[in-house]
Amino acid sequence: MTARYPDGDAAAVVAAAVSREVGEIDGDRSTATVRRDGPEVRIDVAADDLVALRAGLNTWQTLLEVAERGFEAGDPAGDGR
Repeated sequence: MTARYPDGDAAAVVAAAVSREVGEIDGDRSTATVRRDGPEVRIDVAADDLVALRAGLNTWQTLLEVAERGFEAGDPAGDGR
């Protein structure tokens, strides 16, 4: 999945926030990578089956939404500090 932001700085903040989860939430049946290219954040999810793929995509979509809300609220780390 790819998310586009107004500028590279916004994308960098969101990418940094969600990148913390790589390796932490991967299961036995799915993995993910996060990368940023300018104003875009790309998350690639690989899975053993369709059920695991859907679950992985839903999880990472939610993480993106939380990071975006944190950024918009003036909390770039998205951790409530």
